[in-house]
Amino acid sequence: MIKNLSNKKYVAHVRSADSSIQTLSSHLQEVADIAKKLAAKINVPEAGELIGLLHDFGKYSKAFQDYIQSGTGLLSPDCDDEYVDAKGLKGKIDHSTAGAQWLWQAMSKIGKNDEGKLCGQILALCIASHHSGLIDCVKPDGTNEFQRRIDKDYEKTHLNECKQNADTDILEKAQQLVKPVISALWKQRNAIMKATQQSEIIRQFYFGFLTRFLFSCLIDADRIDSADFEMPEKKNHRNQPVAWDVAINRLELFLVEQQNEIESKHEQLPEKTLRLNQIRRDISDTCKNRSEQPQGIYSLTVPTGGGKTYASLRFALHHAKEHKLERIFYIIPYTSIIEQNAEAIRKAIQRVGEDYAWVLEHHSNLEPEQQTWHSKLVAENWDAPIVMTTMVQFLETLFDGGTRGVRRLHQLANSVIIFDEIQTLPINCTHLFCNALNFLTTYTHTTAVLCTATQPLLDKLKTPEKGQLIIPEGNELIGDVKKLFEQLKRVDILDKTKSEGWSKEEIAEFALSEFAEKGSCLVIVNTKAWAEALYRDCESKVDKDSVFHLSTHQCSAHRTDIFNTIKARLIDKKPVLCFSTQLIEAGVDIDFASVIRFLAGLDSIAQAAGRCNRNAMLDKAEVHVINPAEEPIDQLIDIKEGKKKTETVFRQYKGQDLLAPEAIALYFNYYFYERADQMVYPVSNNVAERNDTLLNLLSENKWNNGISAPLYLKQSFMTAGKAFKAIDAPTYSVIVPYEEGQSLITELCGLSKKFEAKAFYSCLRKAQKYSVNVFPNVWQKLREQGAIVEIQGEGVFYLDECYYSPEFGLSTELVSKRGLDCL
Repeated sequence: MIKNLSNKKYVAHVRSADSSIQTLSSHLQEVADIAKKLAAKINVPEAGELIGLLHDFGKYSKAFQDYIQSGTGLLSPDCDDEYVDAKGLKGKIDHSTAGAQWLWQAMSKIGKNDEGKLCGQILALCIASHHSGLIDCVKPDGTNEFQRRIDKDYEKTHLNECKQNADTDILEKAQQLVKPVISALWKQRNAIMKATQQSEIIRQFYFGFLTRFLFSCLIDADRIDSADFEMPEKKNHRNQPVAWDVAINRLELFLVEQQNEIESKHEQLPEKTLRLNQIRRDISDTCKNRSEQPQGIYSLTVPTGGGKTYASLRFALHHAKEHKLERIFYIIPYTSIIEQNAEAIRKAIQRVGEDYAWVLEHHSNLEPEQQTWHSKLVAENWDAPIVMTTMVQFLETLFDGGTRGVRRLHQLANSVIIFDEIQTLPINCTHLFCNALNFLTTYTHTTAVLCTATQPLLDKLKTPEKGQLIIPEGNELIGDVKKLFEQLKRVDILDKTKSEGWSKEEIAEFALSEFAEKGSCLVIVNTKAWAEALYRDCESKVDKDSVFHLSTHQCSAHRTDIFNTIKARLIDKKPVLCFSTQLIEAGVDIDFASVIRFLAGLDSIAQAAGRCNRNAMLDKAEVHVINPAEEPIDQLIDIKEGKKKTETVFRQYKGQDLLAPEAIALYFNYYFYERADQMVYPVSNNVAERNDTLLNLLSENKWNNGISAPLYLKQSFMTAGKAFKAIDAPTYSVIVPYEEGQSLITELCGLSKKFEAKAFYSCLRKAQKYSVNVFPNVWQKLREQGAIVEIQGEGVFYLDECYYSPEFGLSTELVSKRGLDCL
């Protein structure tokens, strides 16, 4: 036990492995140094440094020191009068308000135009919120929450005591930074004011997003320093400089070798396939040639099967080198294709035995909602040259409450963000997404590329004053999109919908007929129930080895194994009949002779077409669109609305090419314009105490009763963060016992008993591909049956093996028996 701490040796953390002490002064200075570097991405390094210095200012109080020293064994209940019950005091000693109060006092009276009040509020919000997530400036009931927090009794925040106890160098440095910080932040404020003259909504959103960005810098800096103290060996692995030249050379060599392999098979391939490969090379070359252009937002409109993965990677690598950027992001709609795309990129640029991985896959949030000290140490913060994650993770980083996701936000600066299948953006997030992406590309040296065969009209929205993408003319990376679509046409869309709809028996019979005639058939449905029902109906009527089922109730590793089996059979010209939800239609490199698609949005149908005759091995192929007689999709609003708009386009384009860019544009015109009121992310009165929108809560907040509060920022950040979860049907992640998942569960259970941060973090990363995301109603059923188990209080859960089916994945019913335990 370490004893006899001097009065000036204030403790920030105690390392669990050896009881070494990190002094508070050291922690504050180190967090300040890290936050300074992170905030430099938005040209306000001084602001990051200042909030880093003051974020834990409240830990200088005797109350907090007695608490932490008692909880870590530095004080003994037998020997020390200062000893307290640390477990009983957990979360009850306020150490985040004092720094915010000090900063507000120092800044709020500076400037003729109240410069200090705006800057002081932005930074005080970051400090006061660093354990809870950004607090409301004004609460839904109109309460001025920011002022209430700033005016909190000094006896409870220990402000005066902390001023007296604080290390002199900390206070002196903080005071020196006040005026430079105001100057730097006011410069950013002026830039925002100038750029948003036409819209107060966008202006206030930008001020709020600037606050969130700085908050991200502070949270990550705090977590990084804490993790580096607990696991010193990790420090050397952080923020390594990226040698883009190395990746570029490897990719270019890989593409040459790939082309040489195709040419070696020249005599065996159909002429149409050879032409397709030439077009893919042309697309790739065009992307490389455009990479030297200025940063901004670009679109890459290429038909399915046009080689977008390597073409976009080529643009991103060369663009990152040209503009000295830090990382590349791939934002992907479904976890099912993260692993496939990651493997494709690794195949091109990773080498065996390298110390650091080029590609990080972030599949799902296995980190708990309410973070423990352990989970904070091992949380994912996207520190890798190339990060592949989902649109859900991306949107949570931008808009979720709490501190778990927001710590990653600053990593999006100085980067290239590739949005794969951008048309899958949730409709209710449209304006929020556009405003956030415009902010990143305008103020944080970020480039975005919107990749799809079905480009949504995100720069031509019905209410642009609420925020639409700023895409300069000429920023489509492919020149003649219409011509390219004509060149890459490989399938016809056949409207086979019927007024009375198709029965299950008719659909199964049609699928079996196409399978028997063509040798391979993919049936894409809108719900898991239909996929399972059709599989069960057909599995006994064909060879068991040739029929497959896919849905998101299977973990990523499970689906990948099925994909690989299907792909191998198709290459070997073995029969395949597959029933899948829409997870298969975006970016999956697979080639069926026939596709049957349940009626859905035209963009989904176009993506389904990309799985048919993908490599132009057939002269002609068809995608059959059918409508089931019974389909419970009232809760699936996007699919329901998409079906209606597709039927309209089918009528108007009867006998014409339904995959032509004009048909897609018409579809989105109908789809977006009639749903404009949903693009602001509506929230109900049980969330915001009135019918409101997330866009309003994060910008003007003009319907709040506290709108007249004397504040520059009036956003309800915390309310919006909670609403984002409540409305967006949050999912829970559970590790499933599929293959290696079982051993990872066993390992995690063992590690948690005597917590080993490095090993636990490594296991969590591996476990991502063995996890399934489930909706609250399914989660509740599983809990009621005792099918999910928490790993030693760490907020990480695993599934009982009796509830995981080899055919269908996670189930709410028993699917197997493990002795008497499953009876």
